[in-house]
Amino acid sequence: MPPKEELSRQCALTREIKPVGDLIRFVVSPDGEVVPDTDAKAEGRGVWVSLGQKAVAEAVKKKAFARSLKANVDVPGDLADLTRLRLEQRLTQALSMARKAGQILTGATKVKAAIENGEVIALLTATDAAADGRQKLLGSLKGFTRAAQEAGFGVDEVPHLELLDSDQLGLALGLENVIHAALVKGAAAETALKRAQRLARYIAN
Repeated sequence: MPPKEELSRQCALTREIKPVGDLIRFVVSPDGEVVPDTDAKAEGRGVWVSLGQKAVAEAVKKKAFARSLKANVDVPGDLADLTRLRLEQRLTQALSMARKAGQILTGATKVKAAIENGEVIALLTATDAAADGRQKLLGSLKGFTRAAQEAGFGVDEVPHLELLDSDQLGLALGLENVIHAALVKGAAAETALKRAQRLARYIAN
């Protein structure tokens, strides 16, 4: 069987064949309700929809789930929002694991130092952060990247993600009022980054 990233499925809404990484899977629960299967591991027949909040909402509107399953199923009207919530929960779980592994830093001072040391693989800012604090850290990130490139070092672009508010970040990390955080190199941080990027894509599309 080919690796998961090489698999393709058909979007129930557009009928396009896409890699599973560009789709999100839904299954029917034991109660007969369509629910998101964010890890694509649940048993039973799945329905795949393009990874995007608008696409899921459109699939609900156009009854794509019943058509694909060839059965009458209960589809929540807020399925797109529920899917976003599930993706957020998966991200917060991954952030918690990254903290336990010592692969996430919080606080502007620590984050700035990690940026300058080239340790950061992703910059996380709370959605309710003040503009000046956000710009200061983004400026540090851009400055480090520019200096490294001018010195002839190959530096990967560090993503900046604003997906969760300070309360959500704090809850995930067991802290209060988390505004600025950074993922640093490590397997747990890489997992958190992948989930963050997937959530970002869902929100944007």
